[in-house]
Amino acid sequence: MTADTTNRDDHLTIRQMCDAFDVTPRTLRFYEAKELLSPLRRGTARFYTYRDRARLKLILRGKRFGFSLEDIRQLLDMYDRDGGQQEAQLRRTYDLARDRLAQMERQRAELDEAIADLKDQIAWGESVLSAFRKAAE
Repeated sequence: MTADTTNRDDHLTIRQMCDAFDVTPRTLRFYEAKELLSPLRRGTARFYTYRDRARLKLILRGKRFGFSLEDIRQLLDMYDRDGGQQEAQLRRTYDLARDRLAQMERQRAELDEAIADLKDQIAWGESVLSAFRKAAE
């Protein structure tokens, strides 16, 4: 079963959620403890609603993009508060995404520079080692 093929009214167990989203039970419990998910409880069993599945999808996407859990919480809370009004949430998401993209591009530039420097150092090391080998011959 995948998250995309479940019925909107279906309630998934923790195992089904883990399988559908490729996460661990610990991850789901962590998000529940952070009040990002609120599954139905029957005794010790947890049952995840369509809302929980949609929220988890957004949480995982936000984490993939590098958003903090607090940023994700604020976006999810805005949606809940606004009763489905999307303009404010979309504006905040857009602003966060633009900021995150700029940060990622800066990080990529720094990484590209570090890679080039490391390649230069490796090339230097190869030439020095080659000189040592030639001197030993």
